[in-house]
Amino acid sequence: MVARATIGGGYMESLMRYIKRISRCFTLYRGRQLEETGINGYQHSYLLLICDRPGISQEQLAERLYVNKSNVTRQLASLEQGGFIRREADPVDRRQLRVYPTERAEALIPAIRRIIVDWNDELLAGLSDTERKQLFALLRLMAQRAAERTGAKEGEKRKL
Repeated sequence: MVARATIGGGYMESLMRYIKRISRCFTLYRGRQLEETGINGYQHSYLLLICDRPGISQEQLAERLYVNKSNVTRQLASLEQGGFIRREADPVDRRQLRVYPTERAEALIPAIRRIIVDWNDELLAGLSDTERKQLFALLRLMAQRAAERTGAKEGEKRKL
């Protein structure tokens, strides 16, 4: 049965049902692929962002990852305990913590990027280049609209 949302008396497939399913499956896939590395399926995005922007603040991480500050604090504590990051007080504002990757984190980045590429290749198999470009253009537009609708800042683009 297809999930439907009522729109003006009619029905429309539920977009979020499919987006959530894909996201959950990707989290499971990442978790399995990263099992032996010491990070879980949620922490890859933290490491990618921290390695792309060494010295990023915890607040900036929360904004760019669209998560609350307590989630960031919890994930960073786990990553710090695992030896993937280090946190230092900002020299100007001692109340703010800056996050830096360790060599262990930087060494994982190629594997994380490979996992993302492999997942994308699996999901996009059979789509033409035109279909892929259209899909990504539509998803970017939807992400932008979602950020605008919620008042969230649009996250920075990251390299895969």
